[in-house]
Amino acid sequence: MRFHVESEAGRLRQVILHRPGVELSRLTPDNVRQLLFDDILWAERAREEHDAFAQTLRDRGVEVHYFVELFSTVLEDPKAREWVLDRVVTEDTVGPTLVQPLLKLAEQADSERLAEYLIGGIIKSELAHLAANSLRWELMNRDDFLLTPLPNHLFQRDNSAWIYGGVSINPMAMQARLRESVHSAAVYRFHPMFTGADFEVWYGGDDESHQPATLEGGDIHVLGNGTVMIGLGERSTAMGVENLARSLFARGGATKVIAIELPHSHVMMHLDTVMTMVDRNRFVLYPYLEHDLRSWTVLSASTSDDLDALEVIGNDDLFGAIAETLGVDKVEVLTTDEDIRAAQREQWDDGNNFLVVEPGVIVGYERNVTTNAYLRKQGIEVITIAGSELGRGRGGPRCMTCAIERDAV
Repeated sequence: MRFHVESEAGRLRQVILHRPGVELSRLTPDNVRQLLFDDILWAERAREEHDAFAQTLRDRGVEVHYFVELFSTVLEDPKAREWVLDRVVTEDTVGPTLVQPLLKLAEQADSERLAEYLIGGIIKSELAHLAANSLRWELMNRDDFLLTPLPNHLFQRDNSAWIYGGVSINPMAMQARLRESVHSAAVYRFHPMFTGADFEVWYGGDDESHQPATLEGGDIHVLGNGTVMIGLGERSTAMGVENLARSLFARGGATKVIAIELPHSHVMMHLDTVMTMVDRNRFVLYPYLEHDLRSWTVLSASTSDDLDALEVIGNDDLFGAIAETLGVDKVEVLTTDEDIRAAQREQWDDGNNFLVVEPGVIVGYERNVTTNAYLRKQGIEVITIAGSELGRGRGGPRCMTCAIERDAV
């Protein structure tokens, strides 16, 4: 089986989604900010909305793989289980005297239960029988987490991103999300669906922290024609972009990277919160973001003396650079005509975060009425899904989807 993502707007073939589990039920007013959420979601309704989203994709011919099922299969393999636990349950992450009790708990769990522990978290009361000589144990209340939950697994776009014939297993920017990349690396390394596949790991997936050379998939857009567009904002750094670019160029994965500077703002944490590609040469853009965003084209400048050298060229016109990459005279930038307060509300509700299922056909939240109506007038087919709960996690359909097979356009 061959996995590849050749574009942002070609026909979507296969995706990985994560159906929300117990981790959402463990969000509280005390931990919600630490776990990078802005609100407490109604978990049952969020699962219903996610089920409907998954079915919408299936109805359009997209094959949906659930991450927790892939991960559970991996954890059935003793070698894979050991590989994950060696990286998750360590003296640094849980404390030296709690490593063995947690490993014993893991040993007694079947693969599905262990996947739930690793994603949903482990609380002290689940080891209530333990009498540990542990300073950390003494400091904890019975409902405190020995291993924190990972509610952001919902946003499968970020921890791994497929770029042409390979995947970047991204070093995440925030402490609350670091373990997600370990889980995804295990799936790509050990799951039978991937062990027999021919693909590259462009970046990450190893035992290096890579901090602060971080990357997240919401910033990574595969334009086609050997080009990748990456946002530089709150989560993806210039060092991460250069590391990825160098790897792509050296191994023939891509020939050009267009890097775009974003405001360092929580409301614009990734490029796909303000701009997504919705057709072969059409982009939807938050209307109050400057059209003259600063951007650079990064190319290989390798020589016999320096194989890793890069050439960085400032772009006078971002969308002109994109048009040249796509081989068209110009790209069409679609922006709604609404006052700044209305635009801010829709942007906050992921009004610019769409998932393309085929050229000119996109999935978005139903609540963004103005943007959806405007795009329909421009000839874009907008398939709407409910997101009253999912949207409160500050991530739209693209955020929730790791595309692993998509055609070129």
